[in-house]
Amino acid sequence: MSNLCRDDFDSGPKHVFSIEDGLWLGNLTAAIDITFLRSNGINYILTVDSCPLPEIILDLRDINVKYIQVTDMDGEDVLSHFDSAYEFIKKGQEKGSVLVHCYYGISRSASIITAYIMKKYKISFDDAFERVKVKNTAALPNIGFQAQLNLYETLEWKIDKNNMQFKLFRLKIAARKVKKVKILPQDCIDVIKGDPSLICARPDPKVYRCRKCRRILALQSNVLPHYINEKLSWKDSKLSSDYSGFQLCSDTIFVEPMTWMSVSQSESGKINCPKCQSKLGSYSWTMGCQCQCGAKVSPAFYFVPSKIDYSGFLQNVQATV
Repeated sequence: MSNLCRDDFDSGPKHVFSIEDGLWLGNLTAAIDITFLRSNGINYILTVDSCPLPEIILDLRDINVKYIQVTDMDGEDVLSHFDSAYEFIKKGQEKGSVLVHCYYGISRSASIITAYIMKKYKISFDDAFERVKVKNTAALPNIGFQAQLNLYETLEWKIDKNNMQFKLFRLKIAARKVKKVKILPQDCIDVIKGDPSLICARPDPKVYRCRKCRRILALQSNVLPHYINEKLSWKDSKLSSDYSGFQLCSDTIFVEPMTWMSVSQSESGKINCPKCQSKLGSYSWTMGCQCQCGAKVSPAFYFVPSKIDYSGFLQNVQATV
């Protein structure tokens, strides 16, 4: 399969640059040049591409490889791979030399190395990218990857799955894939949160329940806050703050998708209480929803406020028991 992917393309002349001791940035041509690999002591190769390396390289026993399947498109998720790529590159530098490559050595591989430099030296995206750019003037992550690198800086160089911006980012990635294949693919199943009615759920100050049967529906941490007349976007840095000083809207309660909603098999539909079947709201992966305050949220999973209310967690536990 990997050979079929490569036969129809030519990544051109070898382009490869030493970013720092033991760390190289290059294209596919460099990654399959065994003479180059041997002469520079490269024993770790990180491939960030739509296809893995050909078997002639994968079969080399003294070369450690890692493959991240990503195409060079704005909407692709490279952010989720930054931490694992960091560990691989770090280990490679400790044990020899690492080559990070994509097809042309310009966008995807430059994004991974920039994230690595950010995390290693605890510096900003701009400062890290400048270090890469000095060594390879052609390096240029696409616009989507640049936004993800900015978010990585906001996250302080580690993936925080509880961060609101990261949650919305993953939902946006999932929505794009649902639009293509009509169901939620397995690699995005992480966006579906567990059933908060379970007794083991983390106690939040506020818990939302069905007004009719009192069944627990969502924790406060499941709510996706939105601002009056503003489009909800994962790129909005306000979402990584405490929201103080901003006009939050409560006309519609937008939440993360949860297992009890059964929203993974279609693009849109109704949200009903799993206990009494009362209609609570609706969802749409692809079209989203516009709140009456003017805010646009997409994808959207929402409750109609008149159908739910909330109580303290202790009351919830007692009701659940």
